[in-house]
Amino acid sequence: MAKAHVSMDIESDGIAVIAFSNPPVNALSHAVIAGLKEKYAEAMRREEVKAIILTGESGKFSGGFDISVFVEVQKTGDLSLLPDVSIDLVMNTIEGAQKPSVAAIQGLALGGGLELAMGCHARISTPDAQLGLPELSLGIIPGFGGTQRLPRLVGLQKAMQMLLLSKPIKAEEGYKNGLVDEIAPPAQLLTVARRWALDIAQGQKAWTKSLHRTDKLSALYETSQKLYASRKDAERTGSNMPQNQACLDAIAEGIVHGGYTGLLKESRLIKELVLSTTSKSLVHVFSALRATSKVPKLTGVGLIPRSIRKVAIIGGGLMGSGIATALILSDIQVVLKERDPAFRGLKSVEANLKGLVKKGPLTQKKMNKALSLLKVVLDYSDFNNVDMVIEAVIENTPLKQTIFNEVEKLCPPHCILATTTSTIDLNIVGKNTNSPDRIIGAHFFSPAHVMPLLEIVWTEKTSPQVILDLMTIGKIMKKVPIVVKNCTGFAINRTFFPYHHASALLVQQCGVDPYRIDRAITKFGMPMGPFQLADLVGYGVALAANAIYSVAFKGRTFEDNLLEIMIRDGRNGKGNGRGFYLYRKGSKPKPDPSLQALIDESRKHSNLKPSGKSISISDEEIVEMIFFPAVNEACRVIDEGVVVRPSDIDVATILGMGFPRYRSVYFFLLPTLTPFFSIHSFT
Repeated sequence: MAKAHVSMDIESDGIAVIAFSNPPVNALSHAVIAGLKEKYAEAMRREEVKAIILTGESGKFSGGFDISVFVEVQKTGDLSLLPDVSIDLVMNTIEGAQKPSVAAIQGLALGGGLELAMGCHARISTPDAQLGLPELSLGIIPGFGGTQRLPRLVGLQKAMQMLLLSKPIKAEEGYKNGLVDEIAPPAQLLTVARRWALDIAQGQKAWTKSLHRTDKLSALYETSQKLYASRKDAERTGSNMPQNQACLDAIAEGIVHGGYTGLLKESRLIKELVLSTTSKSLVHVFSALRATSKVPKLTGVGLIPRSIRKVAIIGGGLMGSGIATALILSDIQVVLKERDPAFRGLKSVEANLKGLVKKGPLTQKKMNKALSLLKVVLDYSDFNNVDMVIEAVIENTPLKQTIFNEVEKLCPPHCILATTTSTIDLNIVGKNTNSPDRIIGAHFFSPAHVMPLLEIVWTEKTSPQVILDLMTIGKIMKKVPIVVKNCTGFAINRTFFPYHHASALLVQQCGVDPYRIDRAITKFGMPMGPFQLADLVGYGVALAANAIYSVAFKGRTFEDNLLEIMIRDGRNGKGNGRGFYLYRKGSKPKPDPSLQALIDESRKHSNLKPSGKSISISDEEIVEMIFFPAVNEACRVIDEGVVVRPSDIDVATILGMGFPRYRSVYFFLLPTLTPFFSIHSFT
């Protein structure tokens, strides 16, 4: 691996080009920061140097500060590991230097990288460069002056939007808002930056220090109103995100008392935040996400992924149409086999695409191009030249076995045979085939064109090439692939089956109101509670899964007949508007007062006493009693080697179930802090 280094080349016109390199994203490590100080000091000493161009090597400016330093600080609690970049390097060495600096930006200028650039006296960028300050997504705030310089360059409203949403913008937008001074094509980047640097040095362009600007800041009253509105938004949308309020505090400090005082406030706040539970969780998630692409004995061993140009999907239901949507949006040809002559799957794909057009991320032109890649059929005649088949029918084992037996004979020998089953053992699915090396699980989460997680399930017979190919196609589809070993329920559904069973137990055996359980779970940070989720998934899926879990994990499940009773009562969740909740178009789900009678009937059939007064229990205890069994099962999943590494459980839980990122350390560390609980300890 190449070492981080900083170089300086002095041109004949007196321009010193200082370039830093730290692959793969030019992270600002201790070595890079020290190298920048050294080269700047040399440039100040050299009389022939008139101005400086600051740039990154390998097509990137900088992806930001080295996150491994945050990891080490959080591990040790040693804040001295954080370098003094804001005052020492950005303000004094770059912005306060006697010779001007111009940042030449391409690729990425994120976090500390953009903060370095904002300390320069001008910024020249290629059109497609990404500019942003995503630190709040790590539970901290910018620490190199970003809370002070960004509002002064783009205005308070735009700055707060960029900071609080942690979303980068393209350089073209940055130019329109004043963050970038000129756009240049890649081949002309250094030439344009050189012209700017000489013009500033010779007095032909203004020598502007971002920290001293006030022209983009609103009047104090208007500013206070904008900050107040942002604070209320932050309270409403991020009650567990202290970094949001801290960021606004730092901005306000600088506006009221000046940029330098704002820098001092920013520095104090980031040191407090970096040791917070929120930041530890978010930094852990960031690292965990990066780790998912590394699989021992599979990646980094010279295996090259094959090209997947054409994919066949069997089943045009919710899952099949969602996968088809995701594939054609990724420029991959799709053959969608339906059994319905009305082609409901095609209509679902069209509806998915129209929804994306309506929301904005997709243009009509791109939608038409995507649809041109889709062919809908009623038989297997177009399966003779596909690179992968994805079976997406209902959870019916004999049906899946029949399908695989048929397509194995029709598809080319290299064709990957994937199933979307969420619970069934892959060895059982492929029992009647002669190609166990080609069989793999592709467990998408619904809606498949939106949800980012893809569980890739392998058996002892699955070819490493097939696993790598599916990982690659998942990334092309903009999914995060998690490689897991074959078992009932795989990683996520297996980890969370006790979560659902514990919820049922609290209702049936402890008399806890299901709506209270949902409220407690959503307050904890989940997007919805277990009963609203059951309504969304549909009871047929839940019952099929429960039957499989009862056999596979005998003695560790809670058996009740509430869902069967609800189905007999004409309920199937959101699908037909009646479930645990009542659903009406255009309104939020509403509790159903008649539900309690069904719960009482279920308890009676289960030889349990009709519900009376609920047990005395706090919301915190509800959360613990529902999540501890899931933590316990996660420990089993890790112990059995189902996942490559423990952190994969966190990633899958967050992306697949909506577990709050800011609590990931709670979930990840809990097994080491508490005894193993079983669901029966709550009876």
